[in-house]
Formats: sequence, C-alpha cells, structure tokens
Amino acid sequence: MARKHNKRANKRSQSVDIKAYAQQLEGVFRKHPARKFNYKQLAGQLGYKPQMVKAKIEMALSDLERKGTIIMVDRFKYKLKYTAVFTEGVVDMASNGNAYVVSPDTESDIMVRSPNLMHALHGDRVKVSLFARRGGKKLEGEIVEIVERKQTDFVGTIEIGKSYGFLVPSSRKMLIDIYIPKDKLGGAEHGQKAIARITDWPEKASSPFGEIIEVLGNAGEHNTEIHAVLAEFGLPNQFPEEVERAADELDTAIKEDEIAKNRRDFRKVPTFTIDPADAKDFDDALSLQRLENGHWEVGVHIADVSHYVKPDSILEDEAVTRATSVYLVDRVVPMLPEVLSNGACSLRPNEDKYTFSAVFEMDEDAKIHNQWFGRTAIHSDRRFAYEEAQQVIEDAHPEGKNADFYEEIRTLDKMAKIMREARMAKGALSFDKKEVKFKLDENNAPTGVYFKVGKDANHLIEEFMLLANRSVATFIGQAKSGQPSGQTFVYRIHDDPDPQKLQDLSVFVKQFGHEVRMTNKSAITRSLNKMLTEVKNTPAANMIETLTIRTMSKAKYTTQNIGHYGLAFDYYSHFTSPIRRYPDVMVHRLLQHYLEGGKSPDYATYEALCEHSSEREKAASDAERASIKYMQAVFLEKHVGESFMGVISGVTEWGVYVELTDNYCEGMIRISAFRDDYYTFDSKNFCIEGERTGRIFQLGDPMKITVKNVDLERKQIDFEPCVSED
Repeated sequence: MARKHNKRANKRSQSVDIKAYAQQLEGVFRKHPARKFNYKQLAGQLGYKPQMVKAKIEMALSDLERKGTIIMVDRFKYKLKYTAVFTEGVVDMASNGNAYVVSPDTESDIMVRSPNLMHALHGDRVKVSLFARRGGKKLEGEIVEIVERKQTDFVGTIEIGKSYGFLVPSSRKMLIDIYIPKDKLGGAEHGQKAIARITDWPEKASSPFGEIIEVLGNAGEHNTEIHAVLAEFGLPNQFPEEVERAADELDTAIKEDEIAKNRRDFRKVPTFTIDPADAKDFDDALSLQRLENGHWEVGVHIADVSHYVKPDSILEDEAVTRATSVYLVDRVVPMLPEVLSNGACSLRPNEDKYTFSAVFEMDEDAKIHNQWFGRTAIHSDRRFAYEEAQQVIEDAHPEGKNADFYEEIRTLDKMAKIMREARMAKGALSFDKKEVKFKLDENNAPTGVYFKVGKDANHLIEEFMLLANRSVATFIGQAKSGQPSGQTFVYRIHDDPDPQKLQDLSVFVKQFGHEVRMTNKSAITRSLNKMLTEVKNTPAANMIETLTIRTMSKAKYTTQNIGHYGLAFDYYSHFTSPIRRYPDVMVHRLLQHYLEGGKSPDYATYEALCEHSSEREKAASDAERASIKYMQAVFLEKHVGESFMGVISGVTEWGVYVELTDNYCEGMIRISAFRDDYYTFDSKNFCIEGERTGRIFQLGDPMKITVKNVDLERKQIDFEPCVSED
C-alpha cells in the first residue's frame, strides 16, 4: 500500500513540477513575444543546464501547445501564438522612407513601412504592433505609440516661400522637411543654415511644424558648417556662462597641507610628458626612478579632475551632459572649460599639479613586483612631442646621449616593447591604421594632407596607459581568489566579433591571398594580425583595415564586465583621460572610494551613466567623421576635373565608392556614370558587372577616377570613372 501511495505522490509531484515549468516558460514567451525558442534556449533562459531538464521542458511545451498558448514554427522551435503582440524598440530610418525597429525581444529587426510610422523619427523609442508572420517573410509591424522622442531639434538649410518656410534637414536619416510659419523664422534668410525645433505635428499633416531657435550662418561658410556638424549630433559649441563662471571661481592653487595630508609627493621624482606637438591639454605623465633593490619605479600620473569637479556641482552636470571632448578637423570642443582642461588639470612642464597615480615596481623585463594606487602631487620637468621622444628612442637626437631623460625614455621604451609583445602573444589585435590629417591655413582651409603613423614613442605611452587601465580594473574587479569581486565599477568592454561578419571578411580577403582562420579564438587573432601586417603600405591597406574593424563589436562602457576582446584583457577600464572622458572621472571616484574602505554602491546609477557616455562617445565619433567628410569636400572642390588613382572601398546597388590613394578622400561613382555598359550589383561577390562586356568592378580593385562634382552642403563628392569605351 505504501508503495502505491508513493507512486501516486510522485505522479502528483511530477504534475506540479511540469505545471511550474509551464508557467515559467510562458513567462519567457510573453517577455519575448516574437522570438522562437528550442528547449536548449529555454533552459538557458531559466538558468538550467539543458540535459538536466530536457524531458520536463518538452512536457511543459506540449502542455502549452495543447492550451493554444504557443505554436511550433520550425522543427522543435516554438513561439507565442499570435494574438496582439507588442514590443518596444528604437527606430532606424532607411533612405527609402521605410524604417526598421531594433528590439531586443525579436530575432530580427521589424520592418515598418512608411504609412505605418505614425510620425516616428529616427532614434525614437516606439511601441510596435507585430503583424502575423507568413511564409518566411520579413518581420513587419506598425508603430502604435511613440514612447520617447530621440530629438526635437534639427539642423538644416532654410528654404523660404511667399508666406512660410521649410527647414530641409542635413541628416540623411531625417527625411521630412520641417514647416516653419513666417513669424517663426527668427530672422533666418533663404539658404542659411539654422536649427529648428519641432513644436507640433498634427495627425493629418505630412510635415511637422517648427520654429527656428538658432541661425548658424550662411551655408558653405567654414564656421557655419562646423557648427552645423556639432548641432546635427546634439553637441554644444560653447559653454554656458554660468559654467564658465563656476570654473573661473575654482581655487586652483596647489596647497602644501593638501599634499601633506592626502597625497604621496612625487615632485622630486624625474617626470615628463609625451604628447602630440600641437596638444594643449596634457592629462598624463610618466615618472621613473631606480629603487635600492635595483628595480624601477614607474609612475603613471593622471590629472586629478575629480579634485575640482565635485558631485552635484554645475561643472559635474556639464561634464555628465557632454561626457566626452569632441575632436573635429580644425578644433577641439572640450568636456571641461579651458580653466581646467588647459589649466589646472593640464600637466604642463615646470608646474606642481594634483594627480591620481598608478605606480608600479618593475624589473628590466617589465615584470611587475608591486603596485600602488592613490592621490599624488607631481612636477613635470619636461614636455616632449612624440617626434622628439622618437629621436631619443632611435638614438638620433641632436644632443645624443646628453638629451633630456635619455636613459628614462629608452628604459621605458624597452619595457613597453616587452609588454606589447606579451599582449600580442595573448591574442590582442594590432590596428596601426594611418591617421589622415589636413594641413590648414590661417582660415582653416585645407591646403594638403599628411599621414600620422604610430611609432615606438606612441606605443610607449600606449602600453603604459593600457597597463594603468588594466591594473586599476583588475584591482577593483578581481577578488584575491581570482574570481570577480562583484563590486560596482565602470569597465570598458569589447565583445567577441560576430562570426558571420568574420566569415564574410574571410571570403572577401581570400581574393587578396589572405586567410582568416576560424577554428578558434587564438587562430582568429593570429590570422587577423598576420593579414594586417602583410597589407601594410599596400594600396588596399586602408580598405582591408577598415573592413576588419567593421567586423569587430563596438567597445562600450558598462558595469557588467565581460573583458576586452581586442586587447585580450579580462579586466579593462578607462582611468587615464579624465580631462576628456567622463567615465574616467567615475573610475577615479570609485577607486578612491574603495581605497578608503567604502562599500560597493548601487550599480544602476553607474550603468545609466555608462549608457549615456557610450551614446555621447558615438555622437562625438560621428561628428568627427562628418567634419572630415566636409573637409575632404572642401579639399577636392579645388580639384574638380582632375584625375586620381584610388581603390574601390564600397559597392552598392546605386554605385561604387572609391577611396583615393594619395589622400584617403572618398567619393561615389553612381551606377549611371558607367556609360560603357549597363552594370548590375552582385552582393555576394562585392562587385558590379557589365551585362554586355562582363567587365567587373570589385571591392578592393584599383581604379582611376575623375572628380566630377563636390557639394559642400551635403558633404558629397561625386567621381566618374576613367575607363575605356572598348
């Protein structure tokens, strides 16, 4: 009897167990209404090992399918049965007027046709009603609610009619002109660049209504166009008066009692900076001295911005809003007012400064024997440009071995080379892409281009900054046991590359005789580094380097550490540039908090600031690229009608992009400009092919072009091919 009773009890227990699993699984399906799951993916969602719960999950799935809650859509893959399924996401506008909504809840982006946009604009967070999916077609839907507008201010060109005007937006993602009543033009004249703010968008109106809030100037004028670039990406061009005033009122004097009480004094230790020749802010310095035990003490000293910029201050609010300095072709838009960025926090020579330091005891082989972190005071004895430091490294300085800091620079260079070699051996990627710079005249007009190439002096600074960043992150993020500490911190992470993108790159570079080996992580990085080394100084170098970078994930800031793929670090952070990056300020504060024995703060506040900083970093990067594109257009405007050699850098259904070999300026040849034949686009082979002649123009091919037209307002450069007609 007891045995029967146990059997019945086991059946009841199993029934309850399956019911509990079904409830949990239903929760997963409802959380991700448009996604398909197999049992392994569902086990992962619930936090179980698949083999341990396979039978129970399969029974629970059968239960949910019988009830009509879910349906099988592929072999052993299930999704929520369609009723009215909604999800949220961010709008990504396409050039044809349709849009895609990017949502974490769906396996693919949701296409929304133009009539179903409900006045949504690029970047808006929206609620989407998903359509029933039929026959393997793309996921589609319609927008039913605009949850949050990304922006309401847009930069563009004014067009004025008899009784009203329009602002034609500069952004290619903003496809709708903004209607401006005549009394809302704010003095803007026809053809000028201005910023309009959307004030209303009546339901049946095809265009939003707006008002001009700032006139930038005449289109085509240099300052107007640069300010328009900043405005397009929501970046400021000057500080509010109250922020400048707050910075001016700071006490920036170096006080002996502050050093005695709170800082380690490095002012008598040999210290110097190495920066670009035209740099104005120096946020890092190196010190070196021999210890009694024969080891070297290396100090990485960083401007102590957090000493001056305090939480809940007006300077803090401005730094958070900006989150980063912006580096345009002809100017820097700093994160902090000049009093700080070029003054109190700039480690200028022959001045005492407050710093935050990472100090390492190292031997001749760059092995670390001890480390220390904390607030310090330094006195930089000498400022080097990279070029002069390179002369010392190459033993080519005019003063020979009598050059300032001769032994120190060469010792640090030796250590840096050892650290770099070790980093590469562990799987770090080596991107030494040429940086194009414009020579500018007194009016900021481009007169020529030159290439900046990283040499040993650049790598010296890079390796010691990487050492400090990695060491600080490991110090906080890793417990003595070697496991993650769980303490809230700001990391700079870089996820593994997308396998499909790597596969596409592998297929493409084979035609150039290169191979991307996909067998494992180590093989991937070794083969990529081999390829990047082999293509250096070849015509296809910049294109292949750019394509390789595009296969990589984007680095970002977060409190959730996953390591840094490109650097091959398990822990990495940004500690070394608080003058120009707000995350570094957060890192300084958290490090000091933990050094003082503080408990781990709530991560949510920091995670929100990380997301904001990553978004602002992208905006700054986009603005930098737009300013380069504008300067390329200005430069090539003087060369219309002239011919140049280039390399095909992009192929699309509407044309071919060519990057010029001498100056890296890029323009487009429209398909219609190829007059010798009718060309069609072959997406699989990255080429266009002539129907009659069979002539092929493929990504990576060298090509001679003629500069046909330049549109400064649109930053658009048109080429035409120099091809024979036979």
